[in-house]
Amino acid sequence: MIEQRLRSALSVDSIEIVDESHLHVGHPGAASGGGHFQVTIVADNFDGLSTLARHRLIYDALGDAMQTEIHALSIKAFDSGGN
Repeated sequence: MIEQRLRSALSVDSIEIVDESHLHVGHPGAASGGGHFQVTIVADNFDGLSTLARHRLIYDALGDAMQTEIHALSIKAFDSGGN
């Protein structure tokens, strides 16, 4: 679902998603069913944007999933030049 939403909203060159939910068993956030994920993404949309602006684009693309299916999200967002 995460990859699908990001690819639909952004011009993604590459994406890697790691589900780290198993590392957080017993954590209060895990009890509500929300997963812990790590995302590394390269997209043309990030060219010239600050880290904060890149993260906002990602959060916007994920929408309501950030309130339900995702409890924690670690983001590494790079532009097409690798910055």
